[in-house]
Amino acid sequence: MPTPSASATRSTTAADFVYAMVGKPNCGKTTLFNALTGLRQKVANYPGATVECFQGATRGHHGELIALVDLPGTYSLAVNSPDEAVAREVMLGLRSGTPIPDRFLVVADATNLQNCLFLATQAAELGKPVILALNMMDEAATHGISIDTQALETELGLTVIPMQANRGVGITELKIAMSRKELPPARATVPLPERVAEATHALAPDFEKLLGLKNTPEEMEIASNHALLWLTDISGEIGPTSLNADLALKVAEWQEKLEKVDPLWRSEIIAARQGYVATLINRMVSDQQTSEFTITNRIDSVLLHPIAGWASLAAVMFTIFYSIFSLAAYPMDLIDGAFSSLGDWVKTTLPAGQFTNLLADGVIAGVGGVLIFLPQILLLFFFISLLEASGYMPRIAFMLDRLFSSFGLDGRAFIPLLSSYACAIPGIMAARTIRSPLERMTTIMIAPWMSCSARLPVYMLMIAVIVGGTGASAGFTGTLIMFVAYILGTGGALIAALILRRTNLKGQAGGFTIELPPYRWPSWWNVLLTMRDRAMIFVRKAGTIILSISILLWVLLNYPQATMPDGEPAPGNVQIAQSFAGQVGKAMQPVIEPLGFDWKIGIGILASFAAREVFVGTMGIIYSVESADDDGTKPLLEALTEERWADGTLVFTPLTCLSLIVFFIFAMQCMSTLAIVKRETNSWFWPLFQLTFMTGTAYLLSLIVYQGGRLLGF
Repeated sequence: MPTPSASATRSTTAADFVYAMVGKPNCGKTTLFNALTGLRQKVANYPGATVECFQGATRGHHGELIALVDLPGTYSLAVNSPDEAVAREVMLGLRSGTPIPDRFLVVADATNLQNCLFLATQAAELGKPVILALNMMDEAATHGISIDTQALETELGLTVIPMQANRGVGITELKIAMSRKELPPARATVPLPERVAEATHALAPDFEKLLGLKNTPEEMEIASNHALLWLTDISGEIGPTSLNADLALKVAEWQEKLEKVDPLWRSEIIAARQGYVATLINRMVSDQQTSEFTITNRIDSVLLHPIAGWASLAAVMFTIFYSIFSLAAYPMDLIDGAFSSLGDWVKTTLPAGQFTNLLADGVIAGVGGVLIFLPQILLLFFFISLLEASGYMPRIAFMLDRLFSSFGLDGRAFIPLLSSYACAIPGIMAARTIRSPLERMTTIMIAPWMSCSARLPVYMLMIAVIVGGTGASAGFTGTLIMFVAYILGTGGALIAALILRRTNLKGQAGGFTIELPPYRWPSWWNVLLTMRDRAMIFVRKAGTIILSISILLWVLLNYPQATMPDGEPAPGNVQIAQSFAGQVGKAMQPVIEPLGFDWKIGIGILASFAAREVFVGTMGIIYSVESADDDGTKPLLEALTEERWADGTLVFTPLTCLSLIVFFIFAMQCMSTLAIVKRETNSWFWPLFQLTFMTGTAYLLSLIVYQGGRLLGF
């Protein structure tokens, strides 16, 4: 069938079939996509994990090449958010750069078929073959749910495949069905209100021409269904951008007529479809479940309790932070020792000279100073993956909705904000799932305030200086400081949201609904894959961005080369002070000294704008260069605890360390995040506003902490 737009193309012409995978959030769609293609997309047991299209390919039963496009989760083809718009555009063949689908693969949660069939009937009306993958059939059986798949196939003209995607059950049968040259045409006979049916039939001839259909009863029905989709659109995502001016005017005229007769006509269409789906469910689904309280109900009675729920959440978060300290200590010590030994080995084995110093004091000190925190990053993502896979994450969003609403947000913002604990970039992109444009923009603005994993090395280094060590020696004090740091970041984000919603982004808050999936035992394979992917990202950054910056910093710290009056090379501390980097740092010192920072910290802050964790590597390089005239490389923690001002007082006092932690909690120290904000907002105003607002806030709060602490005698 020809497409109504030339913007989308058959970019996978070698494929025998192109399938668009669609389904409601949390139905296992991405898990099935991974099982079919072998690609490892992030799997999260909460709505909104997939916010862009992902393409892959698989082989059919007889070797056919099948292209798949994994679409964002959506409950219907009515658009309420940008990610839902992406799903509909692809299904209609309007998404630029995405192959036009020949067929639809609708993934349904067998335990909640009502919501899934609403979307399936809409897909069936678009005139293309539809395969319905009934996922989670094992859970349906456990709950006493029985589905008459044959009757469902007969009624809707779908090909129905029962399956359990996370264990590979039904994958072979699905591939056989997907590779068939001929599939029965899907259909749905939803009774429409009389005036709406009149409008769709009146518009059908125009859509018949637009779609290149033939004048047959079947294809005229398809044209009427497309007319209904455009007629009910209120998002502005389709319609005028896809229709010619005359047809767009006709659609608008019919919308106006229907609005005058019955302002609730759109709701009546939704009610009609829900009634049709309910009839199907009553005829084809048998629910023999008699237990009033399932396991999920029992767990929710505790985790969603007004008091016990919050206590449980606090206990979970505190346990995570304590584990990050205690469990990661041993591999961190091994990594630290390995890089220190490697640096010493390079200095003693290779010929003395600038190249050897570059390797030992630049590359090894810089990259090693960051990689030492890899175990803590892995542990953080291990726990986040467990919470996602178990189904606890949407419960947290549900609990936080009332709190968020006080700050002009809804509970749906929790998902992108949670993602921002890992990295602000996917968190900002995940804000596309938020329906309200004002709340979406607010979430984008505050996402970088959440303490991302790149800040973790900075926190850990400063905490180690405060308590005098890492791991078990950090104990309760270190855990408490870390816990408070994350609370401050979250609290600061909410206060910033409140300010924005009352000033720049003033407007009415949107509604919030979220589906609470049943608790599920996590897939350890998916948890390990998530940890592997995050480790690869972290190591890749260490091997590219951090490596490049480490080399550049070493050069800036070693040139111009300083000499003593007798012509001998200057000691390390003199060399750094007279280097290019030292000159920049000293120029910054009058501005940052009120915060308790010296010029060396200033160099680290400036370098960390490329990536926050670079701060630790920068400190490692500075003190490696400074101790270059010693016999070995001094451990960074020891060097920091011995660093002194010109008057002999310590630089890295507990108060200075706390001031630095506060600065990194609130400062915008990430150019990549600013680039994503520019892309998502399509404006330079917002990223520049964000940079100014966050950095100004960080400076002010850090100033209050340091100067206030000094006034109190700390």
